[in-house]
Amino acid sequence: MANHKSALKRVRQTKTRTERNRQRKNTIKTLRKETLAAIESGDAKTATESLSKFSSAVDKAAKKGMIHKNKAANLKSRAAKAVASVG
Repeated sequence: MANHKSALKRVRQTKTRTERNRQRKNTIKTLRKETLAAIESGDAKTATESLSKFSSAVDKAAKKGMIHKNKAANLKSRAAKAVASVG
């Protein structure tokens, strides 16, 4: 265990940030699943709306440095391509 005050603070900060990142990643996974479900159902309007929410969440995660910007682009591109095939 850490002995210095600054090290104890870093432990607390890391714990908080880890939890925050976990929540954000779970949100992205959920939105991705919703988008794929809308695509499979064949509803173009719902798929487009869920793609918008998914893209926004991915962009925010990339902006915060949670995921790499290229990974964000790949996720959005694949989802957009799948939605385009529905319409």
